[in-house]
Amino acid sequence: MQSTNSSSAETDHKAHFLSQSLARFIAFLTRRSARLLTGARSRWIGCKPATKQRIYYANHNSHIDFILLWSSLPTPVRRKTRPVAASDYWLKDGFRRFLIHDTFTGVTIQRNHDGQSDPLEPIKNVLQQGDSIIFFPEGTRNLNDDVELLPFKSGLYHLSQQFPEVEVIPVWISNLKRVMPKGALVPLPLLSTVIFGAPLTFTSHTDKNDFLLQAQKALLELKEVEFQ
Repeated sequence: MQSTNSSSAETDHKAHFLSQSLARFIAFLTRRSARLLTGARSRWIGCKPATKQRIYYANHNSHIDFILLWSSLPTPVRRKTRPVAASDYWLKDGFRRFLIHDTFTGVTIQRNHDGQSDPLEPIKNVLQQGDSIIFFPEGTRNLNDDVELLPFKSGLYHLSQQFPEVEVIPVWISNLKRVMPKGALVPLPLLSTVIFGAPLTFTSHTDKNDFLLQAQKALLELKEVEFQ
């Protein structure tokens, strides 16, 4: 009996090792492919790369935008940064679940919740553990070519109030609608720029609407930097 249990534990260990190795390989391949196909470059104009805890919030236009942002982070920062993703898309099947959880160490949330539970709870748990996150305050992809940003949901404000010691960094990702147009299966080879801005300034008394307007303005200002 003991021999059987030992053999089973060894098999589980090997399976876990293979799964982790595959996840690391896919992560490496994804980073290289994303930067190769999109020519993605990083511009840190308002802050410097650092392992301090941060909320990186960005515009949301495609399913690969968090991959571009995540890939743009230096390795020590990337290892402590977890993308927030929608469970209704990333948990649809086993392969997507493997990608978001094992490859990208992401945290999934429900966009359509029952109103009884806190949809931000998984993110709060990650922040309490000391990790940084990649967050999309629009809540869904912006597929309207005539609108730069959709109205922000209140989640970013509530996270900033509950975790005031965590820096909130705006990040503008350019060319996403052209790099990954709606319906495309692979990115198109176009230049994309990931621009990191200065931390937002706020206090515990900052009004929610004022904070969200400030956050939107900071992103749009980064968009203008792209052409400078």
